[in-house]
Amino acid sequence: MEKQLSSLSRNPHELYYLRMQRTKEKIEREKTDENMYQSNRKLKVCVATCNRADYSKLAPIMFGLKSHPDEFELEVVVLGSHLIDDYGNTFRMIEQDDFDIGSKLHTIVRGEDEAAMVESVGLALVKLPDVLQRLRPDILVVHGDRFDALALATAAALMNIRILHLEGGEVSGTIDDSIRHAISKLAHYHACCTRMAEQHLIAMCEDHSRILLAGCPSYDKLLSTYHRDDYMDIIKSWLGDKVKDHDYIVALQHPVTTDIQHSIKIYGLMLDALISFNKRTLILFPNIDAGSKEMVRVMRKKGIEQHPNFRAVKHIPFEQFIQLVCHAGCMIGNSSCGVREAGAFGTPVINLGTRQTGRETGENVLHVRDADTHNKIYHALELQFGKRYPGSKIYGDGNAVPRILKFLSNINLKDPLQKTFCFPPVKDTISQDIDHILETQSALAVDLGGTNLRVAIICKQGSIVRKYTEANPKTFEDRMRLILKMCKDAVRDAVHLNCRILGVGISTGGRVNPQEGIVLHSTKLIQEWSSVDLRTPISDALGLPVWVDNDGNCAALAERKFGHGKGVENFATVITGTGIGGGIIHNYELIHGSTFCAAELGHIKVSLEGPECSCGSQGCIEAFASGMALQREAKRLHDASMALGVGIVNILHIVNPSLVILSGVLASYYQAPVQHIITERALVSAQGIKVVKSDLEEPALLGAASMVLDYATRRTY
Repeated sequence: MEKQLSSLSRNPHELYYLRMQRTKEKIEREKTDENMYQSNRKLKVCVATCNRADYSKLAPIMFGLKSHPDEFELEVVVLGSHLIDDYGNTFRMIEQDDFDIGSKLHTIVRGEDEAAMVESVGLALVKLPDVLQRLRPDILVVHGDRFDALALATAAALMNIRILHLEGGEVSGTIDDSIRHAISKLAHYHACCTRMAEQHLIAMCEDHSRILLAGCPSYDKLLSTYHRDDYMDIIKSWLGDKVKDHDYIVALQHPVTTDIQHSIKIYGLMLDALISFNKRTLILFPNIDAGSKEMVRVMRKKGIEQHPNFRAVKHIPFEQFIQLVCHAGCMIGNSSCGVREAGAFGTPVINLGTRQTGRETGENVLHVRDADTHNKIYHALELQFGKRYPGSKIYGDGNAVPRILKFLSNINLKDPLQKTFCFPPVKDTISQDIDHILETQSALAVDLGGTNLRVAIICKQGSIVRKYTEANPKTFEDRMRLILKMCKDAVRDAVHLNCRILGVGISTGGRVNPQEGIVLHSTKLIQEWSSVDLRTPISDALGLPVWVDNDGNCAALAERKFGHGKGVENFATVITGTGIGGGIIHNYELIHGSTFCAAELGHIKVSLEGPECSCGSQGCIEAFASGMALQREAKRLHDASMALGVGIVNILHIVNPSLVILSGVLASYYQAPVQHIITERALVSAQGIKVVKSDLEEPALLGAASMVLDYATRRTY
């Protein structure tokens, strides 16, 4: 899928279409927003933090923003469990870090059950609009997968405030996944931690250009500060003077909101196993999710707060928590810290239950997903306690904040606020709008041949409604004048034929830059036809978008939309007429090449000393098998068939299409001989590839029309 999308993004017809859309949007924005933004003003970034865990990820970014006062204006909003006594009033550590808190919102409805979580989201949605309207930030930074964060993202999205979501795209196996992905869909920009998370976001149809693979911001502080000389002082301050390095356990277990009773059972079994294991243990209170109140009751019922081996705490500053995890003999529970931060130190981790199922982990993590007995957990403690593993940097390399700051500074506030999604190709919709009913959507197709100049009105189904033919003038000026006259006549006639012309598609000989609509250099058959800008004068005269490509590529596009190539992923089309040309479709897309001369099939050399070709070389297929070569040299059809067949075998061995389509006046003569040569000379795996004759009467015109019909019929919502 990624290859398909990257191939699509390089398609010059697609690039021209996207450039047209951007130009149109830019003009509309400049009309309404010309004076809205000052060119050099600071970006106003609001960072909203809900709990102790997300502050550990957001604080490094906040420090980074604060250290660049010329570029950013920082606003801080605090809500959620930060403001609750039972969870340590952790807003104080934000104040201790010298951040000015712009707003404190009490948004938690106590009860610690499912209803309380919903009510908390509702309360936050009631209070947030006033704050966001007062602050008017350019960007709101939201972290993770908490229900508080969902309220933040919802409010900001509905108030047309751009959102940067941290740690989107990850998988953890609980309701957190649903919340995290919902926030990602609301967010305009993403800073993710791992390559897999980035791929998940792309698979969710998020715009790749708005995704930053940054790494986890907490790793910036974690990797730079965990080697501290005073780590034993920190350990002893929390666990007592007798504790030794790597001889204690850190326990942190949260409720699983989709299976509260089972998670409470696991919590009780974990406490029993820790009591039996008889090691000094630092245990943190669970978060505020539904079920946490019952877990605290279990802890108190077992007397953990009074037990001599345990120290139960509500909050530990992140810098100190790093030291405690780094030097622990083991960490147990279901906190994301166990699968993320602990991996950087190589600390052994026992992950209980399903809360982190799906997360990327290092070899330090032992999963006990079905933690249904005391013995299982106790045995896991025996296996893990005291071990050391190599540190892993799955979630970051310590440079996330500089990347995020650069990403923020490059955000263009004049870009459309409405986010777009990059959907994979899907079948055409069968629904209609009033334009489809009242008019026939049609394309104006132009074919510039060596002898004749043809223009046709072609409807969406591929039927030629009307065709116009004139002799091709010999000079550039006369040719352009005639093209414009014929196109204007066709546009005028289209009104009476009830056809709505969506755009112009041009098929011409020679090499073409489809992205710019320029004929780079032509064949000898069309004089004065090099470095010609076809798009600009025709588009200006008609007020329509114009697509341009060479006749061989247009033949391949015609087969893809209307002929044997419809629904075929990989095929080659070969034109056999006055010259030899063609086009190659790979992964459903036309190959143009880096300098737009891919699929010049007529100029594949099949002999080192063959007859002279029109390109100036010798021994090309065209010099043997084209109509001109047959007339000029009076060649036998057998020699011509051999040259063409050998050339097509070369194509099969290079791009390996599943089908070869012969088009042009000589196609019926060449079909059987070429199929025979493939059977004789191709590799075994390519000998079964079929050669068919095109059923299309006007491949150049139909291919020119297909460029218009494939792009101009799109709807942008």
